[in-house]
Amino acid sequence: MATDIRTQALKNPIDVAEYLFRRLHEVGVRSVHGVPGDYNLVALDYIPKAGLHWVGNVNELNAGYAADGYARVKGISAIVTTFGVGELSAVNAIAGAYSEYVPIVHIVGCPSTVARKDGMLLHHTLGNGDFHVFSRIFRQVSCATSLLNDPHEAATLIDNAIRECWLKSRPVYISLPTDIVQEKIEGDRLNTPLDLSYPPNEEEKEAYVVEVVLKYLHAAKNPVILVDACAIRHRVLDEVHELVEKSGIPTFVAPMGKGAVDETLPNYGGVYAGSGSNAGVRERVESADLILSIGAIKSDFNTAGFTYRISQLSTIDFHSNYVRVRYSEYPGVRMNGVLQKVCQRMGSLNIESGPIPNNNIPADELLSLEPTITQAWFWPRLGQWLRPNDIVITETGTSNFGIWETRFPKDVTAISQVLWGSIGYATGACQGAALAAAEAGIKRTILFTGDGSFQLTAQEVSTMIRNRLTPIIFVLCNDGYTIERYIHGWQEPYNDIQPWDYKALPAAFGAPPDRVRTYRVTSKQQVEELFADAEFADADRLRFVELVMPWDDAPAALKMTAQATAKRNAEA
Repeated sequence: MATDIRTQALKNPIDVAEYLFRRLHEVGVRSVHGVPGDYNLVALDYIPKAGLHWVGNVNELNAGYAADGYARVKGISAIVTTFGVGELSAVNAIAGAYSEYVPIVHIVGCPSTVARKDGMLLHHTLGNGDFHVFSRIFRQVSCATSLLNDPHEAATLIDNAIRECWLKSRPVYISLPTDIVQEKIEGDRLNTPLDLSYPPNEEEKEAYVVEVVLKYLHAAKNPVILVDACAIRHRVLDEVHELVEKSGIPTFVAPMGKGAVDETLPNYGGVYAGSGSNAGVRERVESADLILSIGAIKSDFNTAGFTYRISQLSTIDFHSNYVRVRYSEYPGVRMNGVLQKVCQRMGSLNIESGPIPNNNIPADELLSLEPTITQAWFWPRLGQWLRPNDIVITETGTSNFGIWETRFPKDVTAISQVLWGSIGYATGACQGAALAAAEAGIKRTILFTGDGSFQLTAQEVSTMIRNRLTPIIFVLCNDGYTIERYIHGWQEPYNDIQPWDYKALPAAFGAPPDRVRTYRVTSKQQVEELFADAEFADADRLRFVELVMPWDDAPAALKMTAQATAKRNAEA
């Protein structure tokens, strides 16, 4: 009776689940990843009603990786799992998204509020009556947790979670009990769009920081710009691009910032990762008298084993919640507004010209008659085949490090998981990225993954086939976990894998012959032929390539970083 009275008081009653999915549609989500389970089944019925597409992944871990890849292309994503067994299967992927600032709305179908209040001994529980243990786990890897236990609060909690997900660029957790799914709430709230704008900086404080930045910028003779991942995640790329183009300052990216800068610009110099950089890049960055560091994440792999040689006395750090000039920190000053005003007031700079490094294929590789596909040859060569607007995904290991040496055309999106580094991530992320690309009208999504990593999440090729996605997949066949070999256990069996007939998998997963092409390339000449093949480059079908490389070959940056990791692991 109470529910009927409350419903009658609503101007435009709408079910909680429909409200949730319509809000997701409002912020740009068009496809929802996940796996069905009895606690979320009724909620799934509302996905098409909100104009959304249900992906249907093979498991929750892959769904989480896919949601991560989708969000890096579309700006935000959503995943639905079931209580306990489903959400725990996804926690690794959600933790990776939290670590790397990727906004995912994680919706968990859970038992009814009545069942939980009565402490029923239900399936998918620990059998101890504690129904909050899993949400407590996710509090550690979510920037907001919304438990929809009361329809009076549901709309407010949903709106707050989605807003926090967008503004903080991290996952949020929404639990949706089975008896709340069809509860009625006020639908007129949907007429007011969510406010996703960043709160402005305090005017006086921002003006002071801008003055300080400009003082050091105008005094510098040899400045550089260094762009990293948080410039991408916290949506400051418009300001970064304006600064890079307007100033003409030599610009570099950290590994996690790959793709953040137009690499066709004359002042783009390459990837800086401390001792893992090529000599020209390292010398130019480390000799700078001012470094404008934008969105830095100074993790071990992102700095090639903490080998940055940059003085804080020469650095201005721009972040989402503070700016640091040398050793003076200005909390609460977001970088967007500061960079925008610096560009407006910068004027002419007194920069001494100098050569900008390049990453052409090394001369010894060009001259080599050895047909073997080496890491040093392949990654620079790849840049000549890529096209503007491509999405390039690289797996933890040789691919993540090799892509540092690839010069991108304009507007290439790079996806990798350098900080969290969960092997198997890239194949799942490829599914989500390819789906987002299809929705955005982007033609090519290209995956590079090692054979060992691929074996962890190979089933996601099945989801790609089911959703008629057409990425280009390169599996680097080098007999196991090469990155682990360089850290420890050079020829130990724990770094070996069972060889698969990889190119047979699309057919095994049910791909019709007319929707897939498979290839095996073992020499540089075959790579050249493949790259020259117009059908391979442009076909509207899935392309699957076995790319054979020596088991003991790796990019120079990986070797150096692995040595630093091994040394650090051995420290007492």
